[in-house]
Amino acid sequence: MTEQAGGSAQVMRSMQPEKQLIRIGYLPLADCASLVMASKLGLDEKYGIKIELSREMSWAGVRDKLNSGELDAAHVLYGLVYGVQMGVGGQQHDMAVLMNLNHGGQAVTLSTALAREGGHDGASLARHMRAARRPFAFAHTFPTGNHAMLLQYWLAAHGIDPLRDARVMTVPPSQMVAALRAGQIDGFCAGEPWGYKAIVDGVGVTAATSGAIWPEHPGKVLGTSAAFARQHPHACRALIAAVLDAGRWIDASDEHRLATAATLAAPAYLQTPQEMLAPRILGHYQDGLGKTWHESHGLRFHHDGAVNFPYLSDGMWFMTQHRRWGLLREEPDYLAVARQVNRIDLYRQAAEMTATPVPKAPMRSSTLCDGVVWDGSAPEAYAASFAIGHFF
Repeated sequence: MTEQAGGSAQVMRSMQPEKQLIRIGYLPLADCASLVMASKLGLDEKYGIKIELSREMSWAGVRDKLNSGELDAAHVLYGLVYGVQMGVGGQQHDMAVLMNLNHGGQAVTLSTALAREGGHDGASLARHMRAARRPFAFAHTFPTGNHAMLLQYWLAAHGIDPLRDARVMTVPPSQMVAALRAGQIDGFCAGEPWGYKAIVDGVGVTAATSGAIWPEHPGKVLGTSAAFARQHPHACRALIAAVLDAGRWIDASDEHRLATAATLAAPAYLQTPQEMLAPRILGHYQDGLGKTWHESHGLRFHHDGAVNFPYLSDGMWFMTQHRRWGLLREEPDYLAVARQVNRIDLYRQAAEMTATPVPKAPMRSSTLCDGVVWDGSAPEAYAASFAIGHFF
């Protein structure tokens, strides 16, 4: 062996994943698709690892298993990761976001009973709630999570104070439709297939897609503990690469999206009829009131890498909303925390391995449903700028 060949072999050995079998938790939701397909298509083995998927029952369970090390990584709510990082509502643990898994694919669903009373979108809901003489209740899936923050942002954008004008509660995603049917809640925000199932079952209507609340919003992330990322950087890089490849494969065609829906439908994964998953994975929407459309900001898993980059500004947004709603009692150092949590270094290395384009800057600009621009440049002022908020 030549000296050059020997050196190359040594470099390759030094880059080998420190752990080959990686246990990853997920909740049975459509946006876990890139993790499922990375395993199903053998893309994990291409990078020297094997994904072992673990179906979980609740986001709280995912949080606890990440903290204990029972799970190596997880399909997890972006806002949950930052809540744990900041010690909101529980013990603080240093966390890591390896990549974003999806854009879109969530929705605010209101009950058909409420729609019949006149509340079927944000504006009509606000009018109805002002006139009605009864309490209202809405559900999300975790107090610091994406659905809570998107739901509360949407309500407040229409003049509804979610903490004063209504009762907001946590309900596991799989129980949302049953709670709506039983009249326990007037609406919910959750990932698919639950918004579409509410329509199929005749108990709900889609009031707003998450893409209408925040176009191209960050969705679930591939999250892990900071300790796991520190101890297994090569394994993390291999995992990101495999999931990037899977997301690219899903987004390549409607044929691939349908194959993904068929895979997810199996008992081993979501155990949900394919016809309940396919329409919204394809971007085909109906609101339950007769309107149909193609969702331009629907569920995406790659989009030439635009979906997956762990923008610092995305993580910072969740902290601004945690601050806005009184979950963070003190102003954090937004940028410093995001730099600590979002492992852009590992992502860039995996992106290079997979020829995935990477943006030039770690911040991006977004305009949400109320017309307010978020770009990460002044988080303290942004958090304090809303007419409806709860600061301590």
